[in-house]
Amino acid sequence: MTVSGVFELNEFAVLTSDNLDFLRLYIRVRGNLKEVERVLGVSYPTVRARFDTLLRAIGYEPEAADPQGAVLDQLERGELTPDEAARKLRR
Repeated sequence: MTVSGVFELNEFAVLTSDNLDFLRLYIRVRGNLKEVERVLGVSYPTVRARFDTLLRAIGYEPEAADPQGAVLDQLERGELTPDEAARKLRR
């Protein structure tokens, strides 16, 4: 079978299979990166890096790192105690 014609590609048509799989999972878990972390069995920074790669692949520049957000993420993951997080946020 042959299909011919003029077709317009969108940004999703050029994604690698890895990026498509990640996007499907991201959609399946309704954008919850913590759930992506759990399903893939990888660290949260790895999930964020893969998400940033996906964003770049479809033409978006990921937001600059938010130091306060990073501290809150560490607190949420149990990597910091509330006191440690408070000290870091006061700096």
